[in-house]
Amino acid sequence: MAVHLNHTIVPAKDRDETAAFLVDVLGLDPAPVYGPFRVVSLDNDVSLDVVQTDAPVPSQHYAFLVSDEEFDQIRRRIQERGLTYWADPFHQEPGRINTNDGGRGLYWSDPNGHNLEIITVPYGGG
Repeated sequence: MAVHLNHTIVPAKDRDETAAFLVDVLGLDPAPVYGPFRVVSLDNDVSLDVVQTDAPVPSQHYAFLVSDEEFDQIRRRIQERGLTYWADPFHQEPGRINTNDGGRGLYWSDPNGHNLEIITVPYGGG
C-alpha cells in the first residue's frame, strides 16, 4: 500500500479570511465549508483544512511545488497585494527569490504568520 498525505489542518484566527487568502494568492478554486473547516483543495488531491481557533496560532510552514508559470503568477499576485516576500525561510532577504536546487523559490506569510513557500523544483533537485 502506498501512503499519501490526504489533508492537514491549518489553524487560523479567521477561517474564511485565511482560506480566501490562500485561494486568491495560489490561484485555486473557492474553498467550500465542510463541518468546521474551509477546505482548500490542491491539485495533488491534498487539502488544507482551515479551522478557526480562539487559541494562539502557532506558526507553521507550508510549501507548495508549482510550475515556472504558476510561480510567476503567484509572485505577481503577492506583489499586487503589496505583501513582503523573501528568498529565505528566516526572512533575511526581502524582495528576492532563491535559485536553490536549480529552480526558483520564495517565502511569504499568511494573515496568521504561517510561513508559506513556493518552489519550482523539489528539494534535492528533482
